[in-house]
Amino acid sequence: MTRLPDEYFDQMYAHSVDPWELGTRWYEQRKYAITLALLPLEHYRHAFEPGCSTGVLTGLLTERCTRVTATDVAAAALDSARRRLDDVGRRDQVTLLRQSVDEPWPPGPFDLLVLSEVGYYLTPDALRDILDRECPRLAAGATVIAAHWRHPVEGYLMSGDLVSDVVAATTGLHVIGKYRDDDVAIDVFDMGDGASVAARTGVPIS
Repeated sequence: MTRLPDEYFDQMYAHSVDPWELGTRWYEQRKYAITLALLPLEHYRHAFEPGCSTGVLTGLLTERCTRVTATDVAAAALDSARRRLDDVGRRDQVTLLRQSVDEPWPPGPFDLLVLSEVGYYLTPDALRDILDRECPRLAAGATVIAAHWRHPVEGYLMSGDLVSDVVAATTGLHVIGKYRDDDVAIDVFDMGDGASVAARTGVPIS
């Protein structure tokens, strides 16, 4: 097994329309705020968000991105995401697709890759193979951000900290920011020259 089966997620959504309470928990709202604050650019052309679940983060990404392509393996999750995006008037900015993160990614090109709470559904080797295959296809200078729960979860195929290590080892990624607390690890990478936000926006640094 290289990833958790689709049936795992179908069962989760059969019991709740929002099984991780992404739309109601302050923890999630805060995590998303930190994730977005760590992005080095004010605006992106086209983001890719695999494992979008009910579309809470997807909707927030539309405020920073002209377009978002988001995927999930669970039809129920995508239905919830569509309704949420309709409710906030952002549906026309988003392409929703039913597919797994280990399938070939949509063509893009994407200048932002958002890996939010998705990496530990894969084995380390599977995630390594996916990133090695797909990251070279991202737009030049793309941003990659990864955010994952740090506590152990029964059935997950690796820890959030191990996900961070696997992503960080990807050829061509330069770490430009990170956040850690007891609960979440968030890392942001640049596929360009790794310049700081101040340097890339012309703020005097000397």
